[in-house]
Amino acid sequence: MRADLRKMCFCLLIVLGAACGDGSDPESAVDDVTGDQTDLASAPETPTDGIIVSGFAAPESALHDTASDVYLVSNINGGGLDADDNGFISRVAPDGTVLDLKWIDGALDAVTLNAPKGMALLGDTLIVADIDVVRLFDRRSGNPLGGWGVEGATFLNDVAVAPGGTVYVSDTGVRFGDSGFEDSGTAAIHVFQPDGSHSTLEAGELSRINGLAVRDRRLYGVTYGTGVIFSVLGGTREDLPELPGMSLDGVIALEGGNLLVSDWDTQTVYLLRPNGSASAVAKNVESPADIGIDRRRNRVLIPGLMTNQVLLAPLPG
Repeated sequence: MRADLRKMCFCLLIVLGAACGDGSDPESAVDDVTGDQTDLASAPETPTDGIIVSGFAAPESALHDTASDVYLVSNINGGGLDADDNGFISRVAPDGTVLDLKWIDGALDAVTLNAPKGMALLGDTLIVADIDVVRLFDRRSGNPLGGWGVEGATFLNDVAVAPGGTVYVSDTGVRFGDSGFEDSGTAAIHVFQPDGSHSTLEAGELSRINGLAVRDRRLYGVTYGTGVIFSVLGGTREDLPELPGMSLDGVIALEGGNLLVSDWDTQTVYLLRPNGSASAVAKNVESPADIGIDRRRNRVLIPGLMTNQVLLAPLPG
């Protein structure tokens, strides 16, 4: 991705993340794929090892709504910074059937949705990051419920929800300048309480912060372009072992400190263990964005932002 300017611009335009990974949903974050340590060579060699669902428009994030047992997919449908009000969210059955391509559709008069990226669920509320607004929708009907504006934000990217209802939203902190994408200086992790009150999290250097996930009140984050993986608990930040690639997007927090992380550079979704060992759970997946997880079927949901597809890939173990 770093060697391909076109690809980098498109990625920054759209993801630099999201989910968001689905690991931010407290209910779906309890999976464990920590069985035998899978060798890198044993992961699926092609993205055909699973179900490929096509027909999306720059899918950025995938989320398992466990209550309805459907997958939600955010579609940017244009530029990741374009306030064009044509973004949409799809509903997909676990067998890969697209139930409603434009379940929530920014083209409708009653809905504003520009470039939706990371998503998370808090009770019956679907939370969606959209450039500089955190938008809220009814989990069952898709009806809009308002939103939280983030003054000064330039690229809201991923959403994670803690068990107590605290909502974390990353601002990757990029904008389009004369020479292309550049840092805007707004990179941050925004914190919202259920009543909408807002603050920012002190977490050290957050250059191009992308995916977020929460597990046992510990917040995890990954960055795009620097390959940094970290966690924050009680105001203390800890940098975690690095992966081979630098262009990290989605992250899911699993049991025992294990993480699933997607990387554009190596076109791989990794299982990263606390001791620093890593194995590939899916390889050769182009533009793997904000991943989700289906614990019922032991699979990872991988949006291919540039392929307009979502791969439903089996997890080992």
